[in-house]
Amino acid sequence: MFTDSHCHLASHKFSPDELPTIVNNAQAVGIHRMVTLATSLEDCPDNIAIAEQFPQVHCAIGIHPCDVHSTPDDYLSTLRNYAQHPKCVAIGETGLDYFHPAPDGWSDADYHQRQRLFLKQHFELAQQLNKNVVIHTRDRSGAQSLHDAVEIYKDFAHSVQAVFHCFLGPWENAQAILDLGGLVSFTGISTFKSAQDCIEAATLAPAGTFMLETDSPYLAPTPHRGKRNEPAFTSHIANAIANARNESIEQLAQHTEQTVNQFFKLSSNT
Repeated sequence: MFTDSHCHLASHKFSPDELPTIVNNAQAVGIHRMVTLATSLEDCPDNIAIAEQFPQVHCAIGIHPCDVHSTPDDYLSTLRNYAQHPKCVAIGETGLDYFHPAPDGWSDADYHQRQRLFLKQHFELAQQLNKNVVIHTRDRSGAQSLHDAVEIYKDFAHSVQAVFHCFLGPWENAQAILDLGGLVSFTGISTFKSAQDCIEAATLAPAGTFMLETDSPYLAPTPHRGKRNEPAFTSHIANAIANARNESIEQLAQHTEQTVNQFFKLSSNT
């Protein structure tokens, strides 16, 4: 059994009426749990409601870096209230996104500075609530957002663990995260033959340092590439990574599930 450690079940690409089928499809192929992530204040109640509806689903609460410009300065008290819900198991999705251009009326410098402020505030909230943090980084080229996020993480690594989701590689970037006690997680990109840095990182990462995720409805793995992704497709990611690591599915499931339980503070039967 596997956990889809990062999906977006409240996305408009999933209609509420089909969510029971989406969850059942996942369970039918051995994906027994899902963590659905909020990306804005408006998104939080929907993710909490989905987690309340399905025992197999937990949620994480946060502001995506691409939403910081439209989030009020006093957002933290509202976010804290949502994050104290019993089905909330992490803070996120937060992070730094230097890929998308700044919105109208913002310079890149101001936009990125607000993202860094929000990331630090998310870490502080996680520290207060004894939860861990899910981080997004993305660049047009290079890895400046990842390096900046790692620098912020350093100030909190003694008390909060971070997972850098949708990790693309190269392995050297993973090492900087793992050296702080952090984790990475791998998406359907690990099934793409062209994604050699990602595949190498998934092969070299020691057991206990990574999780699996779909990031659905985005980034569908082979053989569903280009279609809408869903948690059931975690099975394709698991097969690809197990093959690359020369592990059995059972071995991969054992250590990735232990990592999920530890990071999200879950028991094996929740």
